[in-house]
Amino acid sequence: MHNDAFRKEKMAQKITVSIIIPVYNESKYIIRCLDSVKRQTFPAENTELLIIDGNSTDDTVSKIRNYTGIDNLRILINEKRLVTYALNIGIDNARGEYVIRMDAHAEYADDYVEKCVYYLEHTDADNVGGTAETRGISFAGQANAELLSSKFGVGNSNFRTGGKSGYVDTVPFGAFRRTVFSKIGYFDPELPRSEDNDYNSRIRAAGGKVYLASDIHFTYYCRDTAGGLLDQGIKNGNALFLTLRKNPRAMSLRHYIPFLFVLSHIVMPVLCAFFHPAVWLYAAEWIAYLLLDAIFSLSRGSLKRSLYKFVMYPLFHISYGIGSLIGMFGIKLY
Repeated sequence: MHNDAFRKEKMAQKITVSIIIPVYNESKYIIRCLDSVKRQTFPAENTELLIIDGNSTDDTVSKIRNYTGIDNLRILINEKRLVTYALNIGIDNARGEYVIRMDAHAEYADDYVEKCVYYLEHTDADNVGGTAETRGISFAGQANAELLSSKFGVGNSNFRTGGKSGYVDTVPFGAFRRTVFSKIGYFDPELPRSEDNDYNSRIRAAGGKVYLASDIHFTYYCRDTAGGLLDQGIKNGNALFLTLRKNPRAMSLRHYIPFLFVLSHIVMPVLCAFFHPAVWLYAAEWIAYLLLDAIFSLSRGSLKRSLYKFVMYPLFHISYGIGSLIGMFGIKLY
């Protein structure tokens, strides 16, 4: 399916792909990302790379400027630092028929771009994405990666848990037909997070489709410390109600479960004080949760890693839920 004939056909048609990558202090990961872009099988002469920097304070930009082997590379500045602004700057400056968003925290299979273009041309989807293998570098990062790849950790997030190919509600990052931005508009600049969910929801609301291809692969490097994961959880949770107010269709049920979990631990103790039989219901909730926690924590890895996950699952869910609770009152944590 994805072979030399396909690549030659693309070269003959002179289809241009614009890759856009928002960055901010990505010194630790940017070379991995650029190496994977350089290895792409899609013709380099039909590809441009736009890196949008949010005024990094480390040596991210110098590493990009000193990088060799990628032609048609431009660095643009994102004064606002928010990802949505970076994406919109990239779209404004992109010349390609297809716009592929990438993340600096990731590296991509050699045929990533080629397959994205293939599925955009052979399906009626406006956005195509693939599946993520989540990895960590440190001990904590490796355990965090297992947590973020688990249905208990992130719910029915198909792209994280190895979903099958087909039309879905959302995909990570995404490869877009350029025409979709004329039809639907750009990313919402008021959203600091959950921009993928919002934009894919808007695509579907306008009659478009989002396609997950299980043979499109990338590796995502997650937060490498316990504190980093909890910070991610509380900030992602904090954006939940802002996204809900802007676009009620953007978030799925799994995004609300941590909020409901935290809310139950506020409501149930009060209920138990006035209605004593509720103690049994509250106890059953905790027993069921801890049983699932133990099952998913002990499913693979060393004993030390299992103990780490047993502690981190509830802390991650609670951090997300607390962030959501704070966001419900309009308080922003970003």
